[in-house]
Amino acid sequence: MEKQVQIQGKNVAITLSKAAEKALALRDNMLIAEMELYFSCLIRKQVRFKEKVDGDLVNVTDQLAVHFRPVMTRACGIDYEGDEPPLTDFPIQRSESFIPHWLKIDYRKDQWVGEFGF
Repeated sequence: MEKQVQIQGKNVAITLSKAAEKALALRDNMLIAEMELYFSCLIRKQVRFKEKVDGDLVNVTDQLAVHFRPVMTRACGIDYEGDEPPLTDFPIQRSESFIPHWLKIDYRKDQWVGEFGF
């Protein structure tokens, strides 16, 4: 399945594999694909799959919504507990300039998998 949605006025092409379509159809509640753009010592992009998020959601289907979230750490380093540093929202002046052009979602080995790009 391919759909177009608008996030902050920018078109984003959403592509779901057949496996992802089937897995979504079996869900009782909404799945949210959060496109996280991480700014710190490096830039990382990652799709996180959640049931709830704070912020604006854009519905793709009755079972799928997407969300764009730029985040950062307060300082670079390895002095934090756990696998990830604590994140905070990143207040971008013109965030629409960073909205991805596409998002691909798949479902493999009972796991949601996603990637996005520009």
